[in-house]
Amino acid sequence: MSDVSRFGEFPGKPALSRLALASVVANVLIVGTGGAVRLTKSGLGCPTWPRCTDESYTTTPEMGIHGVIEFGNRLLTFVLAAIVIAGVIAAWQQRPRRRSLVALAVAAAFGIPAQAVIGGITVLTNLNPWVVGLHFLASMAVIAAAYAFWRAAREPDGPTRPTVPGPLRALAGLTVGVTGLVLLVGTWVTGSGPHSGDSGAARNGLDPESISQVHADTVFLLLGLSVALWFALRAVAAPPPAIRAAGLLVLAELGQGVIGFAQYFTGLPVALVGAHMVGSCLVWLAALAVFWSTRERQPAAAPTSSATPHPADALGPVPAAP
Repeated sequence: MSDVSRFGEFPGKPALSRLALASVVANVLIVGTGGAVRLTKSGLGCPTWPRCTDESYTTTPEMGIHGVIEFGNRLLTFVLAAIVIAGVIAAWQQRPRRRSLVALAVAAAFGIPAQAVIGGITVLTNLNPWVVGLHFLASMAVIAAAYAFWRAAREPDGPTRPTVPGPLRALAGLTVGVTGLVLLVGTWVTGSGPHSGDSGAARNGLDPESISQVHADTVFLLLGLSVALWFALRAVAAPPPAIRAAGLLVLAELGQGVIGFAQYFTGLPVALVGAHMVGSCLVWLAALAVFWSTRERQPAAAPTSSATPHPADALGPVPAAP
């Protein structure tokens, strides 16, 4: 095995990369299924936690379709857990072992039990809208960890080097921050709207029209920053992956904006609301992709021996005495 294979460019393990990508996809899907639980008013289909009823961990026929939907979403958590645990094991088994890769795999894995606890609190508080919003934002944090794990699985383990001027990298970071703000305000809009997850669930008390306007303002800010970033990257002849990532972010935002306005002016039909939730995940991933594309990770330096070779070593083996 060459030094480059052992200590330089990470040769990569297709299985590990696929597991990391599966974790990203599964986290997005579980956001979508969680939205389906809320939009079908099945949020209290299992009225308690961690059991589905006081006597049973599984749904019962008396609970009907709402119980099936809520319990099915809980079961998906175990599928996601299996994927992330496999990712941790695969990262641990890499040789040479990469501590940063293992740390990211563990971070993505720890998000699953944390989400389960928040989901339990959501049920136990009868779908308190602020806790429901926290549940969604926690999913965004887990998606970010899973995405970082996926990118790391495809990179070497050396130091990072910016590929664009510092101000543009700062602008990319600001864009990610504003994307997070858009997601946060979006949970306030959801908490003020009609889709509470159960007919008896409370709302957050905010005026839907006013908070929707605040949300729209933050979206316009994000779109302006993203367009400016795309033009700036083109102006400095940034690497094509960075320009392409910024362009995809703008397209994702425009698509999400169309869905957002359509759902607002058509009375929030459940299909569009569900699409908007999944679209939020895609915009978040696109923003993360832009930030990652403004730097590259260098190969890890090959270890050097501190021992000084003895001059006699160059002379070859010493003949045996007669």
